[in-house]
Amino acid sequence: MNRGYLWRSLGVFVALLLLARAVQASQLPDFTELVEEASPAIVNISTVQNGSKKGGSGRLPEGYDPEQLPEIFKHFFGERFGDQYRNPGPNSKRNAPKSLGSGFIISDDGYILTNNHVVKDADEILVRLSDRSEMEAELIGADPRSDLALLKVDAEGLPTVKLGNSDKLKSGEWVLAIGSPFGFDHTVTAGIVSATGRSLANENYVPFIQTDVAINPGNSGGPLFNLDGEVVGINSQIYTRSGGFMGLSFAIPITMAMEVVDQLKDKGHVARGWLGVYIQEVSKNLAESFGLDKPSGALVTRVTENSPAEDAGLKEGDIILRFNDQSVGFSSELPHLVGRVAPGTEVKLNILRDGHEESVDLLVGELPAQSELASRNKRQGSRENSLAVEVMPLEDERKAKWNITGGVVVRKVLPGPGADAGLLIGDVITSLNGQDIESVDSFERVVKELPKGKFIRMRIVRRGSSQYLPIKIES
Repeated sequence: MNRGYLWRSLGVFVALLLLARAVQASQLPDFTELVEEASPAIVNISTVQNGSKKGGSGRLPEGYDPEQLPEIFKHFFGERFGDQYRNPGPNSKRNAPKSLGSGFIISDDGYILTNNHVVKDADEILVRLSDRSEMEAELIGADPRSDLALLKVDAEGLPTVKLGNSDKLKSGEWVLAIGSPFGFDHTVTAGIVSATGRSLANENYVPFIQTDVAINPGNSGGPLFNLDGEVVGINSQIYTRSGGFMGLSFAIPITMAMEVVDQLKDKGHVARGWLGVYIQEVSKNLAESFGLDKPSGALVTRVTENSPAEDAGLKEGDIILRFNDQSVGFSSELPHLVGRVAPGTEVKLNILRDGHEESVDLLVGELPAQSELASRNKRQGSRENSLAVEVMPLEDERKAKWNITGGVVVRKVLPGPGADAGLLIGDVITSLNGQDIESVDSFERVVKELPKGKFIRMRIVRRGSSQYLPIKIES
């Protein structure tokens, strides 16, 4: 093989490699035009707090390292991470502007959308535009449940963003964020949509957009764009161990956010739909016990007194399969669907009760304030007991399937004697300490009379097979 042939072959290979790279590069999106058009409508938000708020400073104890925080979902705003946690000083006053997050202008007369946690407890809110001019903003309204806040500056003819439809987003789409991470204005990061409709812990009313866009403290409240230059989300949360980006970012869908904006403009607060039920996920084993082909729906574990659900006749043990003709695949989807319905709207629920599907008409109520919900819960009380378990009635289909005449179904097991004995959700308790259990009332009566300090026997049926469990209530 002559040397000329080798050089020609090498040349062809290099040419093909360069061509492949050129083709690959041509397939990647070019964000430059999008950034140029959208950046003027992105703002940096700072706040001023004149002195400490009632109830404490909100700082971590001296010497505590914020990087030791547990692996949880964290809002990312200035005061949660950084040097102000370390030796803040006993006489420090929070009266200097602190750059906390981002926002974007949604109307040319000065309305700005951001996160509630960015401006919470602020005495003054300062907005810095792309031309570095600053204006004081008025808080029109805030909605802690969706973590959104609507601001207004006194100006006309401002640049605005284009709003998109987040309901059309699909996993794998390219998206781009512009914000002020760590105070670096108009920082651009890009990635893809990882998932839609995500439910996060303690966030019941937002079906989050999950992305892998690099988001850090200061991006909070900034926009998430699609390739058409339209805002599809508001960057709000990250999953992190250290307070910095780890590849999991979450944005509030813009379609839902604008519904909140309309209400904040009209009345300064948000009214959400409410059923008045406590629900849990339907596991594979529970699905089998209820006669479902596969796990789906939201299992009702408690009905709140004087609630729309009680008025409509919903019962503990019902499984909500559809809400207004929209399927409920996971229990976490139900609050999203209900919360977006205006109070006073009549809806139809499809439920599974005693092995049969039924239709229930319900008039949606208004979600009470957190304080009122807490008061309702306190008045209604817990069904917990000395066994630390909660039970619900046994449905007829399971009686026939497992050939049992009475008992109650375990719906919740808390740390305590029941858990120690190995009791599981979905078990049917048929007798306790030698006494037959026929109903929830008889179960509660027998539990109140159980002796303490010695083992007693509990007969259960688990997936059709009966067995006894020894259980002991400590004195």
